[in-house]
Amino acid sequence: MTEKEKGKAGFFYNPNYDPQLTKEREWVKDRCFEYNNIAPSRREERKAKMKEILGGTKGEFLIESPFECDYGYNTFVGENFYANHGLVILDTARVTIGDNVFFAPNCGIYCAGHPIDKDERNEGIEYALPVTIGDDVWIGGNVAILPGVTVGSNVVIGAGSVVTKDIPSGVIAAGNPCRVIRKITAEDKGRFPSIAAKFGKK
Repeated sequence: MTEKEKGKAGFFYNPNYDPQLTKEREWVKDRCFEYNNIAPSRREERKAKMKEILGGTKGEFLIESPFECDYGYNTFVGENFYANHGLVILDTARVTIGDNVFFAPNCGIYCAGHPIDKDERNEGIEYALPVTIGDDVWIGGNVAILPGVTVGSNVVIGAGSVVTKDIPSGVIAAGNPCRVIRKITAEDKGRFPSIAAKFGKK
């Protein structure tokens, strides 16, 4: 098996000195560099460049610069996807993101993990596990989503969370490690205006 085949199969693999994987990473990092240097007003050019980078897009999406990823072709985003500045996707495995998913600034999706044993780790060995995010999800700023995690649909992840385990649908979750705080209910609709009023905002 090639190193790429090992990683795709869920085995430990070493991508650091593999010519094929090195070439693929360099290719996408050049594309990300180009994307990050296209003026924000050149929207269609930016959209076309991002379609070169990602494995698949669905309808409308907007990804602010800077954006970085490892391979690009492993990442698939749904309709009405938005990522604020500083999204990093280490897509050594498949990343699937549903419709109406919003990322605040400086978030990371990390499919890559490394051995605990120092000798193995120092050799450059790693593993790759997929990450899946459902529909209608809001990810707060500075959130890290770790290898193998599935986030359900209709979920809010609080800022600064480190998501180490699966999050079910229909909940607010936050913390390090990220934990479910409560379910989202019908009472949450229209809740923001009451919060604004509390702080004297109109």
